[in-house]
Amino acid sequence: MNTGSHRQFKDQLFEQLARVSRALASPRRLELIDLLAQGDRTVEDLAGLTGLSVANTSRHLQALRTALLVSVRREGPYAWYRLSSDGVFRVWQAVRDLGQGQFAEIDRLVKTYVKEREKLESVSAAELLGRIRRNEVVVLDVRPAQEYRAGHILSARSLPVNELEKRLSGVPKRREGVAYCRGPFCVYADEAVAKLRQRGYRARRLDVGFPDWQAAGLPVERAGEGS
Repeated sequence: MNTGSHRQFKDQLFEQLARVSRALASPRRLELIDLLAQGDRTVEDLAGLTGLSVANTSRHLQALRTALLVSVRREGPYAWYRLSSDGVFRVWQAVRDLGQGQFAEIDRLVKTYVKEREKLESVSAAELLGRIRRNEVVVLDVRPAQEYRAGHILSARSLPVNELEKRLSGVPKRREGVAYCRGPFCVYADEAVAKLRQRGYRARRLDVGFPDWQAAGLPVERAGEGS
């Protein structure tokens, strides 16, 4: 390979790879990927969750689709989007974790918004798995029910944080509760643990979200599976 053709090869190669980074170079698109890691969503769902207009949400999704980061299926009048592969979540996970390690401002933002997190004990995925196997905990998925149905930690109960108070009687007090949600920047688990403790329950939060648990190859199930 001569110098000219080698240079052309490199230019074309890195141009193709840059398609991914260009598609990710938007805070809104990163948020969309974080949401799609929980399960398939319609454009309308995503618009409601992000506060964007449907038209603007569609434009961001098209940018992600052009870079082959999301795929779409149609059911009647609705377009359902999903991450195109497990690798897309792993890229977002790497960006998220690198950013948190590099920029102190991220931790400051989290501490400002979730003021009680440092007081709430957390449990690791490895510890939780062991305790599930020993039947020592009640695992609580406090995300919206739609996300629970798309996939959840093995044996977890669906208890959306906004329904917690009216459904609390179904949560046994004899075992510790472990609440989890979407990921390290999601506050649903923090809110759930605080409410449970106020009502005399022993409770902690999982230090990762469902997509991280799933990406680690730990046991999951969908609504209707299992016991």
